[in-house]
Amino acid sequence: MTHRPCGKFRRAAVARVTAGLFSLLFLPAAFQGLMAQQSPAEPAAEVRFKSSKDGTQQPALLYVPPGAAAVDRGAPVPLLVFLHSWSNDYKTTGGVAEAVGECRRRGWAFLSPDFRGVNDHPEACASDLAVEDVLDSVNYAKQQARLDESRIYLLGSSGGGHMALVMAERAPKVWAAVSVWVPIVDLAAWYQFSKATGSQYYPMMEKCCGGPPGTAATDAEYTKRSSLPFLANAKGIRIAIDSGIRDGHAGAAVPLSQSLLAFNALARANGHPEKVLAAEDIEFMTQEARVPNHLAGETEEEAGRRQKIVFRRTAGPVRLTLFDGAHSVDVATGIRWFE
Repeated sequence: MTHRPCGKFRRAAVARVTAGLFSLLFLPAAFQGLMAQQSPAEPAAEVRFKSSKDGTQQPALLYVPPGAAAVDRGAPVPLLVFLHSWSNDYKTTGGVAEAVGECRRRGWAFLSPDFRGVNDHPEACASDLAVEDVLDSVNYAKQQARLDESRIYLLGSSGGGHMALVMAERAPKVWAAVSVWVPIVDLAAWYQFSKATGSQYYPMMEKCCGGPPGTAATDAEYTKRSSLPFLANAKGIRIAIDSGIRDGHAGAAVPLSQSLLAFNALARANGHPEKVLAAEDIEFMTQEARVPNHLAGETEEEAGRRQKIVFRRTAGPVRLTLFDGAHSVDVATGIRWFE
């Protein structure tokens, strides 16, 4: 005989289920935010590859779109290499989930290498090990996916922008285009700014470079781990530099001069000295956080950007964009520029 619950018990069970569903729909806002923050960068998978420099196993996130595995047949796909910021790693850096989503929507492969993690020890911060890790991760991705090697793109912001420009000048033949946002290009100058503003970053640089600038040994480390002295090696690469006009102010981490000097170096390298920004204009924009009147006409509209453009200048394959903001990245805009 089949026993069925009486109406009273059935009504109680329904009430409990309804209450549970109601509580899921109306979770406290703080808990909903936590759930959103904890959403993984799906469908990227955590992988490990062997360092060609020291033989260690190094981690990365890798997404290969359906049908683009190395064993599949079909057209090759582009690869986006996404570099983490100064104080984060390959999984925790801001924008990683958005970047995976943008790649998934386009049918691109995605790669986020760790390159020795947070920049607070000598093995990180554009060391030879870190540089080789990025290249090793790209080679690993080539083994796993059917990639269009003429469309390998590089994107990074802040500390990721620092590493992206180092990679551009160290391995210029690898990259079809590079998008950097609010980058650091001169570590010694950034050290002085960070110490003067009391930020967390100058002690981290000391840990990476063996101390503060000022000795032959540490000066050599700060120079070697910076891109600015070597950006001529990146001649010919499509490079977009985007920075907020208010970066370096009100607690924002990197002075605008870092981006402006990088643009100047690349403009000269690409044979466009007439596009170089004057020293007094760099000083004005860095200190005043606004575009001088005689340059205010150099701007344009761009659909889809999160922040308004206040200044734009192009020098051959290199583009500088200053936006109405501070220290931030617009991942979707950076990826859209590659197309």
